[in-house]
Amino acid sequence: MMASTAKTRSVTAHVPIELAERVDEISNRLDRSKNWIVKQALAAWLDQEEERDRLTREALTDVDAGRVIDHQAVQAWADSLSTDTPLPVPR
Repeated sequence: MMASTAKTRSVTAHVPIELAERVDEISNRLDRSKNWIVKQALAAWLDQEEERDRLTREALTDVDAGRVIDHQAVQAWADSLSTDTPLPVPR
């Protein structure tokens, strides 16, 4: 295994004891360091937040361009889903 040459920096965070204990448990179960567990979790959360931000900006661009679906049309469609004749998805 090749050693990582990436620069690193320590980040300190106070977390609830229950959360720290969960990290300990997963670290033991996976036979990985707590450092590795926290880096994986942080990277996944950051990816998720960046994607959420991207999707929000994309949606706001659609709103600004008038690409929206009327709330009443969506509500009528949602209400029809429990019937024998659901409406087509509003566009």
